[in-house]
Amino acid sequence: MPPSGSERRDGYDRLHVEIRRWIHEEGWSELRDIQERTIHPILDGGGHVLISASTAAGKTEAAFLPILTQVAGAEEAGLSVVYVAPLKALINDQYRRLLPLCERLEMPIVRWHGDAPQADKTRTLRNPRGVVLITPESLEAMFVRRSGGLGRLFGNVRFVVVDELHAFLSGPRGLHLHSLLNRLDGVAGRTMRRVGLSATIGDPQAAAEWMAPGKAETVVRVDGAAGSPEILLQVRAVLEAHDVDDPDALEDIGARRALDLVADHVFQTLRGDNNLLFAGSRRRVEAMVDRLRQRSDDAGTTNEFFPHHGSLSRELREELEGRLKAGTPPTTAVATTTLELGIDIGSVKSVAQIGAPRSLAGLRQRLGRSGRRKGVPAVLRIYVRERDPTTASDLIDRLHMDVVRAVAAIRLLVAKFVEPPGADPSIATVVLHQILSIICERGGEKASRLYADICGKGPLAALGKGEFVALLRAMAGADSNLLEQAPDGTIMLGEAGEVITTGRDFYAIFETDQEWKLVSEQSTLGTIPVANSVGVGSLLAFAGRRWRIVDVDDRTKTLRVEIHRAGKLPMFEGLVSEPMHDRLLSEMRSVYEDVDVPGYLDGNAKALLQQARTVYRAHDLASIQVLAAGGDTQIFLWRGTAMASLFAIALTSQGLRCSGHDVGVTATNATPEMVIAALQRIADDPKLTVSELANAVGNLREAKFDRFVPEELLRHLWIVRNRGLELDLRTLARELAVKITTS
Repeated sequence: MPPSGSERRDGYDRLHVEIRRWIHEEGWSELRDIQERTIHPILDGGGHVLISASTAAGKTEAAFLPILTQVAGAEEAGLSVVYVAPLKALINDQYRRLLPLCERLEMPIVRWHGDAPQADKTRTLRNPRGVVLITPESLEAMFVRRSGGLGRLFGNVRFVVVDELHAFLSGPRGLHLHSLLNRLDGVAGRTMRRVGLSATIGDPQAAAEWMAPGKAETVVRVDGAAGSPEILLQVRAVLEAHDVDDPDALEDIGARRALDLVADHVFQTLRGDNNLLFAGSRRRVEAMVDRLRQRSDDAGTTNEFFPHHGSLSRELREELEGRLKAGTPPTTAVATTTLELGIDIGSVKSVAQIGAPRSLAGLRQRLGRSGRRKGVPAVLRIYVRERDPTTASDLIDRLHMDVVRAVAAIRLLVAKFVEPPGADPSIATVVLHQILSIICERGGEKASRLYADICGKGPLAALGKGEFVALLRAMAGADSNLLEQAPDGTIMLGEAGEVITTGRDFYAIFETDQEWKLVSEQSTLGTIPVANSVGVGSLLAFAGRRWRIVDVDDRTKTLRVEIHRAGKLPMFEGLVSEPMHDRLLSEMRSVYEDVDVPGYLDGNAKALLQQARTVYRAHDLASIQVLAAGGDTQIFLWRGTAMASLFAIALTSQGLRCSGHDVGVTATNATPEMVIAALQRIADDPKLTVSELANAVGNLREAKFDRFVPEELLRHLWIVRNRGLELDLRTLARELAVKITTS
């Protein structure tokens, strides 16, 4: 039956008649809260709308029921709705979800990404109408490759829907998408209405500012009703021997690693149900799945554990996603972050992860996969690996930070804290990329128009006109040859710019490495980086199996493999640690200073927490933050990654050798007296500004096109990002110096 109640019928009755029939035929008894509350803002208003609700709350329908109502029967030529998502798999899911509804409205809907059917794209190009579901990279490719037809395609778009908005609020892909949306507005000659969807918005004001730069107050926020399912928690700690130098290696017949103990518990506990296990790196995913497959073989049972990461072939990933969505047979996916976003895999019984959370936004996304059915609790298991306290001699090891961070993260989860987006180091790379793209689209452009179109508004406005001109000059320099200028001032592509913009990897703003393709009996398994040493007879573990290479085709970068009983893990890209927010570090300190022992800790974790608190108190870390540790000095800051990094740079500028850890900085081969002197200089020297510290910063070239960016510009942008921490740096240095000298 249709929704009941006058308030709910009010919104329901405004929907298109065919949509109401579809709702009735789907057997819905009522619209969900977020769906009802979104109808009026979209149908009545002309501004942007931010929809924030928990996972599985029905955000997709909340946006599309009124959007499709408004655009149904549109007579003007061209697309009506552009839906942007970060993942191809998410686009495929939403296509299946929206197709029946669009068919009822006789409205075309098309997927647009590298793996989507070409015939559907061709039909859309011939007669553009309806809804397109697209990734930022494919949208970029349309600007570059189909510049002549952009007005016909996008000139009459009325809505741009950005799914998983939180994934775009920081990072190069977010900067990239923001620029693309501005370019869409330029094609239409007006600002298209934007509708953002997210389950984990930590700073709604920042999200609104991203959607409408300088006009955040005009964005209508629609928040889902408060409330969340019951959460069943467990933190399990396993001990790692002190001399283990590769904790993520394949299992061997020697001493057992902590990962082997995790595999034992996962095998005993998760079999028979659908679950997600987030393992972190691709290497650890493969190491874990290999262990679980071996346990299945040893027990004579069907294997239920399969890997999911970005190097696996699309077919293998989709097969696993299909198993999870079907609910049978029982399946546990061992994944990186690839299953963290909103791919439809149904409801899993439990979520587990190896390692304590570093990001509350990520933890909330993962936990949202469990407990999606009414009355069914969400289940979360966190496995932490800690050094055996009987052999650990290092103070940092004896503080058992993983256990403490897990407790702190759970406290913040209960408090509903989510990190706001931070400053991004990729601005120069994205601006350079957009300069090349726009010139490629238009054939040439004047510098003033380029600056207005790219940096006129939004996060890329952080690059001033002077810095923009410096970037253009560097791009036109003999060392780069990306640009050249005509006598009338028009900027065009140089020889190197033409080469870069015609490459297949140009459209993605993130770095893509050259890779080997792994093939077994004509079936593609996936890819591994070319950096791996390979040859006929080489053994490797991949896609949950162990393989032997039987043929190497260097021309096509293809490896043909067959199943083998031995293997080794291939190298993948290094896992970059997620930065931690000040609030998480502050909560960790509170955990050390409290006395309660949470009931969700297993016996090992409880013992390690008690030992960590004993060590914390024995060293009086509540009041002493600088102390000798062997030949080194430990500085406990209890601040997030941004401040810890700046603090390490400040100490380095004073002649100390420093490395960071989760709660502070280690000054290597330095006495506390040396650190005191350095702290006093940092606190008292007015010339020691962030601008001065920038001279001590290395490794500034992090993003894809940074190799073309002048180092002075990268250094300037580093200063801009860290300037707000300057006063904090001095205050913290002064407080630490005073504590030391008076203790």
